[in-house]
Amino acid sequence: MSRPVSITLVAVVLCTGCIGLPARTSEPVTCARVDGGVRNLVLVADGAGGFKAASTSLRETAAADGLPLQIQTFAWTHGHWRIIADQVDRGHARRAGAELAREVAVIARSCPAMPVALVGHSAGCAVVLAAAEALPAGSIDRIVLLSPSVSSEHDLRPALACARRGVDVFYSEDDLLYLGLGVAIFGNADRGPNAAAGRTGFHPVFASAKDAALYAKLRQYPWQPCLDWTGNHGGHYGAYQPGFLRAAVLPLLLTDAPPGEP
Repeated sequence: MSRPVSITLVAVVLCTGCIGLPARTSEPVTCARVDGGVRNLVLVADGAGGFKAASTSLRETAAADGLPLQIQTFAWTHGHWRIIADQVDRGHARRAGAELAREVAVIARSCPAMPVALVGHSAGCAVVLAAAEALPAGSIDRIVLLSPSVSSEHDLRPALACARRGVDVFYSEDDLLYLGLGVAIFGNADRGPNAAAGRTGFHPVFASAKDAALYAKLRQYPWQPCLDWTGNHGGHYGAYQPGFLRAAVLPLLLTDAPPGEP
């Protein structure tokens, strides 16, 4: 699920056959230094359909504000407009996640001092979480999930272990069309049970004291009407509107807070 479209999900007729992962579309990563520090890298897995709306908004907003961020699109979808295929093909999302993990590993070897964050929107969150599951603990700086169309029961422990500064989740109960009706019809992107986390937040999985320590690094932010001024009105695309990015998301990607703190 990605940027707004003028037709309903039910009316979209798309194939679900598997195809190979598309070629990367982002520019090469550079280990550039800014004001004595290393420019942070943000890899973004957009929502279903190949529209690249979230990554484009993040990149353009950061550039307009002169922020020291390299924001790059991680291309993973079946192709443009193939919304349903991207949402229902869990195997494809996991293969894409493995590819993203390999890309992060290459970056870590070539630019070891550069902080790397992963951002997912909607179905792209399944890709980001699959990547985290394939990476060693402490491999990346932070994970940010915008309107995740994965199950609220998804086990976040691998992602929380992978991200030194933890996982930040933005969700909205008012995301009724895509994460309400859409998920009711087509299911969550990870094929997990119950409501999408993008509507309710994630439900922690505790099996030990170690798990409780991991979940201390999970921060969840429900949408509220007082956020209307940011351009986020609680819908599926609100979390990447420029005003909301400036107010809530981009500061996370710039933070120098100690690991585990926002």
